[in-house]
Amino acid sequence: MSKAISDRKNGISDQLTKLRKLTQPYFLPYTSNNGWLFVLLLVSLLFCVAGLVLCLLSLLMHFAASWFPGTTSAYLGGVNSYLFAIWNGKWGLIIMSLFVFGTSNFITWRNQLRQKRWIPWLFLAVIILMLLSVNGINAGISFLVRDITNALIDTNKSETYRNLLILGACFIVALPIRSLQFYLSAKLQLMWREWLSNNLIQNYLTDRTYYILNPNDESETDVDNPDQRITEDARDFTAQTLDLSLNIFDSILTFSINIGILISISRSLTLALIIYASIISTLLIFASKKLFTLNFDQLKYEANFRYGLVHIRNNAESIAFYSGEKQESQEVKSRLASVVQNFSSLITWEALLRVLQRSGIYGSVFIPFIILAGPILSGEMSYGSFSQANLNYNLLEGSLFFIIYKIEALARFSASIGRLEGFQSSINEVKSSKFNKFRNNVKPKESIFLKNINVKTPDADKLLVENLSLSINYGESVLVVGPSGCGKTSLLRVISGLWDTDSGEVFSPAKGDLLFIPQKPYMNLGSLKEQLCYPLDTNRFSDEHLQAVLNQVELKNLVERYPDLDIKQDWQRILSQGEQQRLAFARLLLNSPKYVILDEATSALDIKTEHYLYNLLKEREIALVSVGHRPTLKGFHDSVLELKGEGKWSLIPSENFNFNSN
Repeated sequence: MSKAISDRKNGISDQLTKLRKLTQPYFLPYTSNNGWLFVLLLVSLLFCVAGLVLCLLSLLMHFAASWFPGTTSAYLGGVNSYLFAIWNGKWGLIIMSLFVFGTSNFITWRNQLRQKRWIPWLFLAVIILMLLSVNGINAGISFLVRDITNALIDTNKSETYRNLLILGACFIVALPIRSLQFYLSAKLQLMWREWLSNNLIQNYLTDRTYYILNPNDESETDVDNPDQRITEDARDFTAQTLDLSLNIFDSILTFSINIGILISISRSLTLALIIYASIISTLLIFASKKLFTLNFDQLKYEANFRYGLVHIRNNAESIAFYSGEKQESQEVKSRLASVVQNFSSLITWEALLRVLQRSGIYGSVFIPFIILAGPILSGEMSYGSFSQANLNYNLLEGSLFFIIYKIEALARFSASIGRLEGFQSSINEVKSSKFNKFRNNVKPKESIFLKNINVKTPDADKLLVENLSLSINYGESVLVVGPSGCGKTSLLRVISGLWDTDSGEVFSPAKGDLLFIPQKPYMNLGSLKEQLCYPLDTNRFSDEHLQAVLNQVELKNLVERYPDLDIKQDWQRILSQGEQQRLAFARLLLNSPKYVILDEATSALDIKTEHYLYNLLKEREIALVSVGHRPTLKGFHDSVLELKGEGKWSLIPSENFNFNSN
């Protein structure tokens, strides 16, 4: 039992650490040692708001008493006496001391709130101010309910209508406050989500992290569906964090305000409620452990199912050519089965927890009647006091039953924390030694120069090329050939800096001077103009220039079909493989690199078009590193690098290389 409790404490501590890593950076720069500062400022914010509320309420009542003395004493006399007791007792000094303490902390650490970090703190302060106001109004309403009930029993007409008028005024004041609180909370959640998503996207697309976290071998990464983590998980996390945090604070406020009122009415009722809520909440926490795991898995299975459908959409033509509908259907249905099976278990556990929830909530209804029936029947308590006690009891019950009401939300929240923090940690680990194999250690040089390098698979269990030395200067060209799986594309990854090598040195031209063209060109989600200029700014080229380049790579029909270059289409689906490869050559001409790496970049083109495009590159004296299997490519290269497998290789002049003998 002690080990289980220890594991649970460790689990809670681990979740709180993850929560801080995700939450703090938006409000305060994150370091491993300044968690105390984050908590200090949060507490200081509460002190500042509490002091501000007291001062504003006191000023408001002072001016009201000056302008409407009779009305104030008749309708708000209780508030005046309450404020008088605070300022003339120790609580006034305590609250103002805490206010000064909180304010001084924000002044001291104001440098930490630069880069607009003060904005979320201001939003939080206003939201907390509104929560305090509404809870204060609720406390006043409990007394009004008592007075209205007693006035009705006594058939006191004037007292009844007077208190009803005040009650209506309270509702009129509370309604815009609650509405504005909802708006500001939603606005803060949106700003936080925007910041968090931008931060994740920035880190994801820096240092080729997206490439490292999406390897060809899915077993090499623990991060599934990064797209879902940046979109849905970030959205759910920010929304749930604010919702749960504000609900917790609201519950604490409700408890703090109403516990004193309920104790003054019935100590027995207060004690019974606390004991009952503690027992039910404890049982619910232990019973919900399975729910947290199921929610985590459900997010993963839902993302896998959605990705399966996206995969069909992105490869619709290929599937149609193969008539692979049956296999695709089986795969997607298999993913759906995982969703349904896990969700079925989730429904079962949620149903069991709902039984416990409802049992606890229904049982609490009887407690006020059981405890207070005797005093009411004996005449020791008025029915108005019972109504007030019942209202305070319900408010207090809502705060104490917070876990009972929010257990499903807490389970989903825990799952989103785990997935989002795991994604963030994986991004941070990219720069650690764990991913050293993928780190870009290419050194800048005006030419491509390899010295005694080894090319291995990422897990280093297979040697592809051993002790390779190669130099390619401006204007020179090398054709890389060899059987499938011998390491041709892997070598290109090393030259481009996508993979590292555990021996030797790699020198390569600077960014912009080296361009890589794969067999299947990348088509982004933008316009035709953006496709052509990628990754350059489209403003660098006129439409006439772009159309001339399209004509130059024999895509005149594309110009005729889409004279407006700003049109957006699903280019990967619309354009044939050959058109995509020619468009890639147009992109190459616009980028004007000194060196270009072509990985079977003309495989979908006829020999005549291939010959024409290579001549365009030779005319511009662009240095070439090509991977290909066609003998016709030999005439466009000075040397042939033959990879033979098992680390072996040879480099010979192209005129001495014979495709037929290899």
